[in-house]
Amino acid sequence: MARALAVVLFLFTPLAVPSARAQDPLSPMQAPHVPPPPEAEHPSGTRLKSTVDLVSLHVTVTDKKGDLITSLDKNNFEVYENKVRQDISLFTRADIPVSGGLVIDNSGSMREKRAQVNAAAMTFVKTSNPQDEMFVVNFNDEYYLDTPGEFTNDPKALDEALSRINTHGSTALYDAVVGSLNHLKKGHRDKRVLLLVTDGDDDASRLSFTEAIRAAQKSDAAIYAIGVFSQDDREHDKRMVRHSTRVLKELAEATGGRAYFPANLSQVTPICQEVAREIRSQYTIGYYPTNMAHDGSFRMVSVKVIPPKGAGKLDVLTRAGYYAPSTNDAGN
Repeated sequence: MARALAVVLFLFTPLAVPSARAQDPLSPMQAPHVPPPPEAEHPSGTRLKSTVDLVSLHVTVTDKKGDLITSLDKNNFEVYENKVRQDISLFTRADIPVSGGLVIDNSGSMREKRAQVNAAAMTFVKTSNPQDEMFVVNFNDEYYLDTPGEFTNDPKALDEALSRINTHGSTALYDAVVGSLNHLKKGHRDKRVLLLVTDGDDDASRLSFTEAIRAAQKSDAAIYAIGVFSQDDREHDKRMVRHSTRVLKELAEATGGRAYFPANLSQVTPICQEVAREIRSQYTIGYYPTNMAHDGSFRMVSVKVIPPKGAGKLDVLTRAGYYAPSTNDAGN
């Protein structure tokens, strides 16, 4: 979330996670709600309208300095699917509320980092749209939903969930990402985001990286990832840092989000503020694919920005593609 953000119909079967503590394991999800047909543009504050065939893209545009560009209109954009230009049916520049998840590493190596990470996550909450609904997942060997109910917009409840620190064990990163993406399907907002913070490589998941990437691509949620590696890791565990960096970048890029790798913990709070502002400054573009086949294939998506006169080169960030619906998905 160049920059970006955003989940399409998610078809992964979530894990059944045994609860070892008072926290709630993420449970199996129902199919997402399918809202009514689209409109061309939407005033601020309205719910986006879509159908199962409408592809929605959340698009971030920045200039060469990295500043957000928020004054463009529909005519400044072209959308391509598998290199074929598509007609834009939906366009909005509104600050749309999101359903979001704070997915925070709770493994043993995070013990000294959690206080600053929690403070940064709360800064993200406070900088976000007040109408956002969020949940907190803490993960180590397992992953746990630590907010009351499915979502909340109560900062106190989110702060308390983040404070349930029991740092120990390993890092089931892929399981936590897939479970959190599934939980987002219960959200009431059309725009969906995960903020993922970790300091290490996955060493405990039952699912693979390939399965996590596919789950992310089947989702219309943007993943923003922050890798908080220690100086000791950077100097003495370079292989882990390289691998984890690649994993976080690929998860983010697949969904139109971003990956950040701060040099120290003091940079995490400004990053969280930046992510929140980016999410609130995105364009939402929707189109009905010219390829109407429900074949379950992966479709590459690209968005081109035509800069206004004198604006200079602009960069665009959105998800790389999506999986088309499949006739086999009926009833899921």
